[in-house]
Amino acid sequence: MIPFRIGHGYDVHRYDAERELVLGGVRIPDAHGFGLLGHSDADVLTHAVMDALLGAIGEGDIGRYFPDNDPAYKGISSMLLLKNVLRLVCERGYSLGNLDVTVIAQKPKLSAHIPAIRQSLAKAFGCDVDQINVKATTEEGLGFTGALLGMAAHAVCTLYAE
Repeated sequence: MIPFRIGHGYDVHRYDAERELVLGGVRIPDAHGFGLLGHSDADVLTHAVMDALLGAIGEGDIGRYFPDNDPAYKGISSMLLLKNVLRLVCERGYSLGNLDVTVIAQKPKLSAHIPAIRQSLAKAFGCDVDQINVKATTEEGLGFTGALLGMAAHAVCTLYAE
């Protein structure tokens, strides 16, 4: 067994003014007009995390496990999907070393919500909150996110053999 693995995940969703914004399993109450479009709850942060985990264990991406054309996943909480991915990680004999996530969004401002997102992810992983880092940045008006078309997230994780 490989002693440690590294994974990277990326996800992006368009804005949908009719939906609420959920990031890392946390509902963002002051994000009026900046919900995300998607088949599930469109939690772009958690989707990037799942892709990083699946990448680290060589299991493709979330579309392989939770296709966006499967009605079973319509509106589902991404935190429930994360539990399934974490089960796979555990079955492969790995546990989290650390997780580092960057959310890219011009709006809404997310800094006030980062502690709750870190707590939510730490609870899902069953780890210390200091193993989880979340940060938010803008693209200073440039690109897809800068033009207020949507939101993106990158995640990097290290997994260690148990």
